[in-house]
Amino acid sequence: MKSITFKTVSASLVLTISLFGTSSAFSDKQKITIGGSSPVGLYTVAARALCRVVNRHDANVDCSNKLSGGSVSNLNDLGKGEIQLGIAQSDAQFYAYTGEGDKSFRDKEKMTNLRSVFSMYPEAFTIIARKDSGIAELNDLVGKKVNIGNPGSGQRATMETVMATKGWTKKSFLIAEELPSNEHALALCHDKVQALIFSTGHPNPSVGHAVGLCDAVVVTAIDEDISKLVEAKPFYEQVNVPGGIYASNDDSVNSFGVLATLVTTSDVSNDLVYNFVKTMFENLDDFKRAHPAFGYIEPAKMLKDGLTAPLHDGAVRYYKEKGWM
Repeated sequence: MKSITFKTVSASLVLTISLFGTSSAFSDKQKITIGGSSPVGLYTVAARALCRVVNRHDANVDCSNKLSGGSVSNLNDLGKGEIQLGIAQSDAQFYAYTGEGDKSFRDKEKMTNLRSVFSMYPEAFTIIARKDSGIAELNDLVGKKVNIGNPGSGQRATMETVMATKGWTKKSFLIAEELPSNEHALALCHDKVQALIFSTGHPNPSVGHAVGLCDAVVVTAIDEDISKLVEAKPFYEQVNVPGGIYASNDDSVNSFGVLATLVTTSDVSNDLVYNFVKTMFENLDDFKRAHPAFGYIEPAKMLKDGLTAPLHDGAVRYYKEKGWM
């Protein structure tokens, strides 16, 4: 009886130690949360793809994405320490670090601890209008039912900059909706809005969905006022929505845009950022395959284009090792 009891206890101890060891190993993983966007937003696709690459190639990391309102929300979450990395438009990054411009940041303290990791793909300011709306260019939005984007999103911040440049207010539109990107296509199809704005990389399935189902078209967003805006702001550039990627647009459409950038803060450890960046650049092709919009990413541009906040020291360490700095 004593022998049986001893063996039973021994087996229990072995099982307990084994389970404890497994739990300890799991808890030792570096946890990374990346702020994305709405469920259908391209930032969420990017955040999930970044995590997928890192989780696949670095056994010491447990990476997950967080759904959010977009750029401004991600920057706010970074400031509160709720996430380690976040995706933000290059203009939102500029405003957060400098405290200038957009009202989302103007009344707040500068995010002096904001740090850049790398930039990714260009995002065109995209106007999608119903064909029966009479909207063929930017100025045609006046007096129409327009979704200007949800507060906290980068596209809303860009739209407010456009509105300020044009001297518009919400009253300039018949209706100014504030729907998130996962709701705006349905509103367009049901004629609750006649046009919506969307800052995104192309091709984008959400844009294709709106164009295909709502009898809509992508219209030009560039005029003399916007051209002057692009020239005056370091985070904007003129871009085109390529022709042939959406059913209603055979020709390319002129627009302007920002870059999607990955940011963090100086409070995040150098080792965490270094290992993250190293894993990403060593497996960049895996990330680029996650979405057609990522296929145009060029490593040489990722270290500088669209970046206002200083590079994080962990990222700098890797870039110097590679001889890129």
